[in-house]
Amino acid sequence: MSRNIIIKNLIKKHEDKLRFAIVGGFNTAIDFVILFSLVALGLPTIASNILSTSVALIFSFFANKKFTFKNNNKVNKTQFPIFLIITLFGLWIIQPIIIELTKNIAGIMLKNNDIIILFIGKALATCVTLVWNYLLYRKFVFKK
Repeated sequence: MSRNIIIKNLIKKHEDKLRFAIVGGFNTAIDFVILFSLVALGLPTIASNILSTSVALIFSFFANKKFTFKNNNKVNKTQFPIFLIITLFGLWIIQPIIIELTKNIAGIMLKNNDIIILFIGKALATCVTLVWNYLLYRKFVFKK
């Protein structure tokens, strides 16, 4: 089999993951821009994170529904609440824990670099919630 065919087969097999990564990239950009803007304006980190992730969450639902998982069904009464529970747990429980742990651990080594520490913590938290969200969205929210 030629390399092109292998690559095409891999893309076909994992196309929903690739679409999820694209949506995640836009979603993350929205989240990070809002988060760092709010922190720069003087709002507390955790409150800023909650606001930034809330805006990103709304974008994420519709982009994942239509683009990632190609779910063209009408939104039913349980789909968004389940999406919300999965997402909020990841964003408001998992992410703050990872951000705070990073601040405590990296803060020892990177004194007076709050923005760098926040970026590292947010990046780590985003990676963890990326996996969390994909697996649970696929199984419970946008199932075929």
